[in-house]
Amino acid sequence: MDYDNKPEGYYNNIRNEMFSFFPKDAKTVLDVGCGEGTFAAFIKEKHNTETWGIELMPEHGKKAEKVLDKVFIGECEKFIDELPDNHFDAIYFNDVLEHLVDPYWVLEKIKSKLSQNGVIISSIPNMRYHSALKNLVLKKNWEYEEHGIMDKTHLRFFTGKSIANMYTRLGYKIVLHKGINKTKSIKPFLYNIPFLFTAMDMRYLQYATVVKR
Repeated sequence: MDYDNKPEGYYNNIRNEMFSFFPKDAKTVLDVGCGEGTFAAFIKEKHNTETWGIELMPEHGKKAEKVLDKVFIGECEKFIDELPDNHFDAIYFNDVLEHLVDPYWVLEKIKSKLSQNGVIISSIPNMRYHSALKNLVLKKNWEYEEHGIMDKTHLRFFTGKSIANMYTRLGYKIVLHKGINKTKSIKPFLYNIPFLFTAMDMRYLQYATVVKR
């Protein structure tokens, strides 16, 4: 997979919209796909947490090692068994699960690493976002791109409904599930006229989900 030609900020984004879901009493955090550790280090600074990370790309993972308590560099699937059981109050997957060969296996496997009241917090692109849906339905296009919903490094594609179903079927309880990064375009409203405004989920670029065991 080509992860070298990502846009500026891809590996050092704070993701303020995802920080808003952080449980304020959490003391142990794991950021899967932590990049250079910017987001996790922000949590550590704000809440004085014990903060771990997993990052695929060595160049960025080495930078994360400088700001986080512990970082594994490589494919996350290889390190789950090395994580302590019942340890993490919050595990983040910020736009990561769609890149995995088997995100279902990862979510099932990592469940035992959550503390008693621990949560998994994820951000996942919405395949029903209006521009992606337009390309597929109206233009009959399924073309991969350098980044975005049709990022050529994405191996899985989700909708808000399928994300919720995934977690439920894996035995998680959904605490929160909502669309984020809503478009400012009026196009979703126009596209919704023939659907009587029953497809407004196309306004959201991603879905944020918080689940617990």
